[in-house]
Amino acid sequence: MHAAHYLTLSGLSLNSPDNADTQAATMLTHSATLPETLSSLYQFQVPELGEGGACSLFGVLDDIPYDRAEILGGVNAANSQLLADLQAAVDLIAEQTGADWLGIYSRQTNAAGEEVLMKMAYMGAPSRAEFPLTAEFAALSNNSTVGLSGKGRLIQSVNAYRAEGGEYYTCDPKVQAELCIPLFDAQDRVIGIIDAEAFSEHFFDESRLTAFTALALWSQQRLTAG
Repeated sequence: MHAAHYLTLSGLSLNSPDNADTQAATMLTHSATLPETLSSLYQFQVPELGEGGACSLFGVLDDIPYDRAEILGGVNAANSQLLADLQAAVDLIAEQTGADWLGIYSRQTNAAGEEVLMKMAYMGAPSRAEFPLTAEFAALSNNSTVGLSGKGRLIQSVNAYRAEGGEYYTCDPKVQAELCIPLFDAQDRVIGIIDAEAFSEHFFDESRLTAFTALALWSQQRLTAG
């Protein structure tokens, strides 16, 4: 998928979409190196959830780590390489842009039979592993809203967004700006999202938006490969 088509689907805009195509084409052309301990690819800490499971308790970690293996169908070579490649891409773009939090989520069906966005790779503070793809949760969550609608959401000032009446799911109170964008398959169906956060307002300039669009183009191709 070319950036121009991606931007049309997602409702986003760039002055020079071709720059995103070029960057996506040069990202991680070789497979990432697997860590010595594969469990580090599958297991990660998550915050405890508050009453009813709607909100995370920031800074209070669950004793039991989340394990991606179950929802992905087990620990195997294909899953391990996919997770390693996605993590390498997150680390690359986070370093390039200076984002304070960055994650790639894929659309999955969890053990309870619920459609969710599951965090495949991330950098930054621990956060919840799954976002329900329901209208109820989308009323509070940008991630779920984008996962359901396929339309990107750019918030350059969380404070201004709230002042205008916008609902905002707060994981880390330091976050001042957020970009949440969809991932598509070849049939233009939503297969995941990318979420990027910054501790400063008006963080998402043209250069950074180009980099995150390139990450989306690369990620959706990697998620649908093989």
